[in-house]
Amino acid sequence: MSERLRSIIEGRGAVKTIGVVGMGYVGIPAAALFADAPEFDSVIGFQRDSASSGYKIAMLNRGESPLKGEEPGLEDLLEKVVRAGKLRCTPDFSEIAGCDAVTLAIQTPFLDPKDLIPDFSALIEGLRGVGRHITEGTLVVLESTITPGTTAGMAREILEAESGLAAGEDFALAHAPERVMVGRLLRNIREHDRIVGGIDEISTARAVELYRPVLTTGKVIPMTATAAEVTKTAENAFRDLQIAAANQLALHCEAMGVNVYDVRAGIDSLKGEGITRAILWPGAGVGGHCLTKDSWHLERGAQVLGGDLWYPHGAESIFGVARAINEFMPRHMVHLTLEGLERVGKSPEDVVIALLGWAFIQNSDDTRNTPAEPYLTAMEEAGAAVRVHDPFVDEYPGIKVFHDLNETLAGADAVVIFTAHRHYFALEAARVKELSGEEHPVIVDGRNVVGPDAFIGAGFVYKGIGRGDRNNHPIR
Repeated sequence: MSERLRSIIEGRGAVKTIGVVGMGYVGIPAAALFADAPEFDSVIGFQRDSASSGYKIAMLNRGESPLKGEEPGLEDLLEKVVRAGKLRCTPDFSEIAGCDAVTLAIQTPFLDPKDLIPDFSALIEGLRGVGRHITEGTLVVLESTITPGTTAGMAREILEAESGLAAGEDFALAHAPERVMVGRLLRNIREHDRIVGGIDEISTARAVELYRPVLTTGKVIPMTATAAEVTKTAENAFRDLQIAAANQLALHCEAMGVNVYDVRAGIDSLKGEGITRAILWPGAGVGGHCLTKDSWHLERGAQVLGGDLWYPHGAESIFGVARAINEFMPRHMVHLTLEGLERVGKSPEDVVIALLGWAFIQNSDDTRNTPAEPYLTAMEEAGAAVRVHDPFVDEYPGIKVFHDLNETLAGADAVVIFTAHRHYFALEAARVKELSGEEHPVIVDGRNVVGPDAFIGAGFVYKGIGRGDRNNHPIR
């Protein structure tokens, strides 16, 4: 324990000015909540003024949210804290010098999960920008999900090299992973327990001081930095595993002519002391920035910190197998589509497909690692013409995104539902059939959005994830 760092922090006083690096799905709500806490005087959001994301700076400084999906309370909170003068956004990283604490929320993907090498280029750039400007007593917190060992390893080395200061002696360093889901960002930050892990006890204590004011029902759980890294990667790996189990069950139910949702309800009904089922929902695939790569951060951490592993790991671990199953589901949607088209005597090169939902999660504009993309690629390679509709996504590189649902459905031989946006629950079989102009259009439901019997009764060929009870119905 460094008495020098303790003395520096005591002389500096309580955390009053906070910098948040990265104005995305994590940084924006975090900055707004910090700014709303009376314990803090001001919050500065740091955002690169790039061609792709520089527009966020002006929007945030007007109190507007750049996030287009449904995020309850976020727009109102941003307007409130900006009007109060407690939050502003800038591309000038030199202002970090005036911050008592700086958090980084920057994406950490894997370019190729097969080699388990993470792409830390954006995070490294952010760390260098922070390191150049921190002063003695600053707290630096990584909120990004990272490979275990990164905080005390790579991050520490970069910050020390850029600043000329020593972590644990001159400045505090911690990991406090975000635990949010798109569509409930503010609620998750306030209500979920916060994992906080410093490289030493002083860093942990300073990070606890930073996060406690923004929590309502959530509590702070202190631990080491590496334990915090493992916690975040493991909880996402477990969620991915649970989804994979539901998807595997759905595939089995299809094969056996059973409704997976009946089976799921039966499994979920068994409750009591010592009984944990926690069965999740099957679907067309897993997307987003977290679940698609955090299992690989966990696996990578075990290999880097654990040396030569003598047990199944990487792609052979249970988490690697889960990833393979979830990555298979868009291919299964292709299979269901081709089966449906075959039943009405059509081949893919002669059809128009209305693909409903490009965001990876319902009622959001978040398209990161959308499972609809590999489906689109496969169907276009097979010769189909695919129209993509999403009510929340304005645009996507290389893809025309339709916003008029009727226009998307007009003349479509097949309707394929990838995202459970609220708009799609209102689909009416008769109207969709009228727009398609087909006697027997195909509908493939990847999220259990529509009632199959209504569509089957209207003359559709229906295919659904896990709907073995309906997927081979007679054509009416």
